[in-house]
Amino acid sequence: MSFGVVILVHNALDRAAQVIRHWASAGCPVVVHVDRAVRRARFERFREDLEDLSDRVLFCARHRCEWGGWGIVAATQSGAELLLERFPGLGHVYLASGSCVPLRPVAELDAYLAARPRTDFIESARVTQVPWTVGGLSEERFTLRFPFSWKRRRWLFDRYVALQRRLGVRRSLPAGFEPYMGSQWWCLSAATLRAILSDPQRPEIDRYFRRVWIPDESYFQSLARRWSTHIESRSLTMCKFDFQGKPHLFYDDHLPLLRRSGCFVARKIWPRAQAIYDEMATGGHPADEAAPSPARIDRVFAEATERRVRGRSGLYMQSRLPNPGWENGFTAAPYGVLEGFAELQDGFTEWFARASGATVHGHIFAPERVEFADGATVWRGAMSDSAALRDHQGPRFLTNLIWNGRGARQVFQFGPRDSQRVSWDIAKDPNARIGVISGAWAVPLFRSGRPAARLCDLAARLQQVEADHLAALRSPQAKARIRVWTLAEFLEAPAEALALMLSDIAPGRAGPPPAPPAMVPLDGLGRFLQEMRNLGMHPYLTGDIPIEPPAPRRPAPRPYLVRPHA
Repeated sequence: MSFGVVILVHNALDRAAQVIRHWASAGCPVVVHVDRAVRRARFERFREDLEDLSDRVLFCARHRCEWGGWGIVAATQSGAELLLERFPGLGHVYLASGSCVPLRPVAELDAYLAARPRTDFIESARVTQVPWTVGGLSEERFTLRFPFSWKRRRWLFDRYVALQRRLGVRRSLPAGFEPYMGSQWWCLSAATLRAILSDPQRPEIDRYFRRVWIPDESYFQSLARRWSTHIESRSLTMCKFDFQGKPHLFYDDHLPLLRRSGCFVARKIWPRAQAIYDEMATGGHPADEAAPSPARIDRVFAEATERRVRGRSGLYMQSRLPNPGWENGFTAAPYGVLEGFAELQDGFTEWFARASGATVHGHIFAPERVEFADGATVWRGAMSDSAALRDHQGPRFLTNLIWNGRGARQVFQFGPRDSQRVSWDIAKDPNARIGVISGAWAVPLFRSGRPAARLCDLAARLQQVEADHLAALRSPQAKARIRVWTLAEFLEAPAEALALMLSDIAPGRAGPPPAPPAMVPLDGLGRFLQEMRNLGMHPYLTGDIPIEPPAPRRPAPRPYLVRPHA
């Protein structure tokens, strides 16, 4: 066998033993490092389980391997030194973890490395030229000191970083040293690895890296640039990371994807992914091509990241509730909001449902209850008509309504009497199609028969609420399709306004709409509004409605011709 394996084991020792046996049975010498955090009794049982492979499986000195700390580098050094010392004829050394599983036959990897005896497979890139770092520490990981554990002493870690930034602390790099970064999982030629481990500056470089942040991603990556004659800046181990810099965990249902990648080894494999471990035990899946091709599955991971980061438009759940403004679309589908129409025409809701083919609700944000379509008390998705439940999270109630009803266009009534929690949300939502008859709140007051003097305060409150709502609709942040008529404008041409709203909410609807319902009686509305003005309440949002309705015009006389006598 032309290569040996250094394996770093932290947990799932039973699976790690299975992987070690696989490497060893294929003829690979293996050096195992077990994290010192593993209890000694458990470690001894683990070592005893592999005692029958003592000619090819060795155990090196143990170090405590804490994420982001020097221990992982020290463990790798110990394992590599022992492997090169006991098996001096190796051509390459492959670094893996206990959760790294070979996907292809080990003989294929052996042939691949034997054909490239001087090539070092290690991801190595300048810090300033890659976007990999997550968490705000890029070049600073080399210029600041990190004596505190990020996981166990996070408060001290953050405060010490902030203090060094405030004081302008900047560590000097060892002479002639340039830092590089890349994946921890590499396969180096024995010659390059020996040169790294015997570097004349190693004591100084090791002291420096003991206070570097996540040194296992930069120590060998930097020194390989100094000693290698031919670097392939890529890892032979497939390890995919999500947008937060955390490695993807592979399960049994990922097995076809892993096969398609053609990679020799993959990590991290879930310890209970029995199908993946079974395939490894049978020798792995031979690949069509010698070289691994992880780019074949990059699109799948890109789509998965897109789905995880952006989600589906208008879908919210406990496991994925994005920060405000981070949504991939506030709602799932276009919907309509009608304000003031139902107050002016009896039977408007039923007529609009027939004319548009949409599901038309009443005032779903009414203070008493949610007025679902057809008077339902529970709607799709087990949505209750309880106003208290709705108002606990008004915007989420709206998004759930649109998501659950996305098979048909959803339309609902809205007005100044309703809860205004979603006023800005619908204004900023590109899916919203909003039609407003401003001042229509005056019609129910007029038809109540109560004297204007007793309604002035209520009218003033409704008008102020509607004015604030209109300010949201007219703001630069508004992205909805919005049409606004004053009450006076609508009364002049109601058919035109209704046709425009139908074209917005139900575009492409075939056939002429049914005849609209009749207007409610409005005789005396102008006088009612004038009485409010006389009492000091100015209903400016209604527009200019005359006190007396204009007299009906007499039809013009038909012209006639007078023929002169001959």
